[in-house]
Amino acid sequence: MTTSPRAMAGGGAPADGPGGVPLAGPATPRLPWPPLLALFTAAFTAVLTELLPAGLLPAMSRSLDVPEGRIGLLVTGYAVASFLAAIPLTAALRALPRRTVLLAALAVLALANAVTALSASYPLTFAARLLAGAAGGTLWAMLAGYGARLAPPRLRGRAIAVVLAGITVALCAGVPAATALGSLVGWRAAFAGLTAVAAVLLLWVRLGVPDLPGTRKAERMPLSRVATTAGVPAVLCVTLFLLLGHQTLYTYLVPFAAHHGFGAAGPLLFVFGCGTLAGVWTAGLIADRFLRPGLVGALGAVAGSLALLGATGQVPAALVAGVAMWGAAFGAAPTLIQTALVAVSGPRDAEVATALQATVYNVGIAGGSSAGALLLERAGPGALPWQAAGLAAVALLAAPVVGRRLTGR
Repeated sequence: MTTSPRAMAGGGAPADGPGGVPLAGPATPRLPWPPLLALFTAAFTAVLTELLPAGLLPAMSRSLDVPEGRIGLLVTGYAVASFLAAIPLTAALRALPRRTVLLAALAVLALANAVTALSASYPLTFAARLLAGAAGGTLWAMLAGYGARLAPPRLRGRAIAVVLAGITVALCAGVPAATALGSLVGWRAAFAGLTAVAAVLLLWVRLGVPDLPGTRKAERMPLSRVATTAGVPAVLCVTLFLLLGHQTLYTYLVPFAAHHGFGAAGPLLFVFGCGTLAGVWTAGLIADRFLRPGLVGALGAVAGSLALLGATGQVPAALVAGVAMWGAAFGAAPTLIQTALVAVSGPRDAEVATALQATVYNVGIAGGSSAGALLLERAGPGALPWQAAGLAAVALLAAPVVGRRLTGR
């Protein structure tokens, strides 16, 4: 049961191109805001589901009668399940209508949060988290590509920015707010609230998000060919080294700040979060018209800001300025990278390419955190930004390879 993109709000919907991909036209100058905001909310809900146990760790530990470290594994379990599920589930579900897959993933997320809210057993809670992680991995693979296919081609970068902003808003506002609410009304009520949000989102998606066809077997590019499509390996390389560099310092920002006499890391994290929001907004403005220079500029700013922190981090004003610049650059980079990935892989194969990228993304997070831990022990906090800047510089060097595949952008 496929709903044409003409069902989008605003009357002027894109005409359907091959495979249901919207085409730009004189009557479609605007973004389809209602469905994009639904996808934004899906990203927001998935991030909140993944990270909420970390904020409610002591209360969940007491209630489930396990050490706090075991509660931390609820976040790890979600991430591992997401990592392992993204590629196989995306490949297996490519032929199904996209809204059907989206609704199923959201339903599983709602069920897993409901089980978590009601469970008195740690093993049952852990199983629910694994289920939520698998659904989250499926969502990550499809959200940006779905948003790109709903938008006119000349606005795809902005559409991707809207969808991915759900991640940033969840990190900057959603997780702190949900943690504060959970401390007031209890952790079970917090997860029950997430269940309610997912349930409302299911209705919103069913009624307000146009369906798009899956990929028929005859049109389906094998996973290996998607991975080797010109430009895709370069985007994955940029993703890997950006995350390796970012996580090398971000994971250990607290000891780095303390090393330079900045006792409270909370204000620095707030500055970083505000910078990230500014970066996402900027990326949305430039992604469709200035993708190549924007991507190179964002990666250069990440590497430059990390080097600035290494050189002048002992000066409080320079430390704050460097963190703000780093946040803005890192906020812009994922949207620009995702837009480039959709451009080089094509909207139809973007979900498989995004599943590959999600795997690389998680490898970068784990690798950067591990590398930072080793460096912290052997050389101290002052060495962290230099290694981080070097890794980010490798991402910058790979960016021109991506740029050569982005004709006219």
